Amino acid sequence: MAIPGYKHFKSEDWVDPTPPPADLPHVDEVGSSGAPLKSASFFIGSVCQEYNEDFMLCKNEDRDPKHCLAEGRKVTRCAIDVLEKIQANCATEFRTHWQCLDNKNQSFNKCRAPEKEYNACLFKALGWKKNIPDAPANKPQIHERIPLTK
Repeated sequence: MAIPGYKHFKSEDWVDPTPPPADLPHVDEVGSSGAPLKSASFFIGSVCQEYNEDFMLCKNEDRDPKHCLAEGRKVTRCAIDVLEKIQANCATEFRTHWQCLDNKNQSFNKCRAPEKEYNACLFKALGWKKNIPDAPANKPQIHERIPLTK
């Protein structure tokens, strides 16, 4: 079935019916929507940095998707592990923050108050500190210097 006015666009998602090769080990999907992933993104980025860099280096070596499946599985497992640790230690703060992002058009600056509580909980429980990549080292991070808004 085509979208009205766009005969060349199909409205159904295309799914490859071919099962993956049997020699590939199964890996679970992250299974999360955008807002929780965005809420956890800085922590996933810092905790899983080594795996992410290995995956990107692998992708630069060879354009064949099969070439980097092992590295991709490591990235996925690490992201799942980070989300499970966040959920186990700071579930309420995590939920409050990602729901704020979901309701405020995915905008971090509109969710600073719940973000502050969320970051404090993760630092206290796991020792994780939010660091924005490539931010100037001699200045406070933006989430620490902008006044809190509701």
